[in-house]
Amino acid sequence: MSATKPTVDYSLYLVTGRELLPEGKSYLESLEESLQGGVTLVQIREKNADTGEFLQIARDSKAICRKYNVPILINDRIDIALAMGADGVHIGQTDMPVDLARKLLPPNAIIGMTCNTVEHVKRAVQVGVDYVGLGPVWSTQTKKVAHPVVGVRGIGELLEVLEGSNVKAVAIAGIKSTNVLHCLHGSVSPSGRPLDGVAVVSDIVASTDPLNAAKRLSTKIKAFYSTPSPPVFSLSPSPYIADALKQSVGSLLSAVKEYSPLVHQITNNVVTTQSANATLALGASPIMATAPEEMADLSKAAGALLVNFGTIQNLDGMLASGFNYNQNRKPVVFDPVGVGATQYRRTSAAALLNAWQPTVIKGNAAELGALANSNEVQAKGVDSVGQGFSDPAAFVRNLARKERAIIVLTGVKDYVSDGTVVVRLSNGHPYLGEITGSGCMVGTAVATFCAGASMAAASKRGDDAPEDGRLVRGDMLAAAVGGVLAVTIASEFAATRQDVKGSGTFLPAFIDELGALTPEKLAERANVEIL
Repeated sequence: MSATKPTVDYSLYLVTGRELLPEGKSYLESLEESLQGGVTLVQIREKNADTGEFLQIARDSKAICRKYNVPILINDRIDIALAMGADGVHIGQTDMPVDLARKLLPPNAIIGMTCNTVEHVKRAVQVGVDYVGLGPVWSTQTKKVAHPVVGVRGIGELLEVLEGSNVKAVAIAGIKSTNVLHCLHGSVSPSGRPLDGVAVVSDIVASTDPLNAAKRLSTKIKAFYSTPSPPVFSLSPSPYIADALKQSVGSLLSAVKEYSPLVHQITNNVVTTQSANATLALGASPIMATAPEEMADLSKAAGALLVNFGTIQNLDGMLASGFNYNQNRKPVVFDPVGVGATQYRRTSAAALLNAWQPTVIKGNAAELGALANSNEVQAKGVDSVGQGFSDPAAFVRNLARKERAIIVLTGVKDYVSDGTVVVRLSNGHPYLGEITGSGCMVGTAVATFCAGASMAAASKRGDDAPEDGRLVRGDMLAAAVGGVLAVTIASEFAATRQDVKGSGTFLPAFIDELGALTPEKLAERANVEIL
């Protein structure tokens, strides 16, 4: 081993697995190409090789890693690490205790440990490991796991334990170039402590072109770490100014009318017509499609996606849609209608949020309270019961940090936050509460404004712009605020019309007023406070 403990870049951590190699690709050839593609740390894992074979593989691997100045670790086998002079070891929960491994290994050895629970992480910090492997993030065919899938949203809870320590963290299991940005973006502690990297197996080892497989991962990882943290959801200067926000919202309404984006909506069948009409009124084009087979194509054509599971009829379509829109870096708006009403809705919401990363999560107090596991507000079907949150501003800010998304809390007053800025909106008319689907149309309007924001940003950026680590581009905080204001302000204009006599005549007038909105009307009527 080297005289001093090496400085380790954990960002793209390759774990080998010779059994996954494609036909015609040798192990050492694959390893070298992966290093050329950007792998920064290598762990040699050999579960079936005898000691002599393992030792030879480790020595040959070390020679290649040294060519690229990349540290090499050995999985589990302290004897192999000592015999071939590895930079350290990785051990599991049932392997040799860390304190004994420290006694056997040189003091400069790197020691990492697999951790699946908060207690595992606490113990790892106590015994002084250098890094932890957190997961499994997703299920994987590479390795049978003894613990349940943690999921992207569960990694943040584990990272929280590491705050204040020098222990590094990588996510493990099921990570590929197609989900690495979701993993990095979503796996952050409430105070913003991110991962230090990701561990990858099959996406590189099983590839016929490991150099480019590693390069795809490395490019996305580097872009993510070069992006300001927390992610930039807002493009306005800080501190946020209400007048500037109103101006941004007006610009996004103009962008919707200019680009007329396609807005893909998987929504409940009670409000499909109203949602489509609202989309058209704002200047965009709706498409309602649920089949999983359509999602790859639609995600390339549409400007944004709304997933509203008021009537959960095609969960597979919902899972596929968000994943594909993440791949194309398009905004995803999630409206978890009635999520607290049944266990099926709660498990479905968890599955969706671990499969893809929403840009905006919109809901009433009961729905968002259920996502946050809060007992402050109770649900009655799709409605909220009780006085509401004691501090709604703090609630939306904290939930935005936890979910790494814009949070829209609807009610008598609406609250919008990206985890830093909190905006309180005080527009609307009681008639909104007397028609079916008004909340769902808020989700539609938010998705429409997000599509406008995304298309405007793409137009300014150009196709040849360098890669960045954002899941979406555009002012998504302003888009979320704009969607809420469009509905609430249109309701105020509609309610005062002479032809409106009640909720029955209100709905068509409301659609008319959505279509008549202008940036000037929004700016004049918007009651916006920055908290």
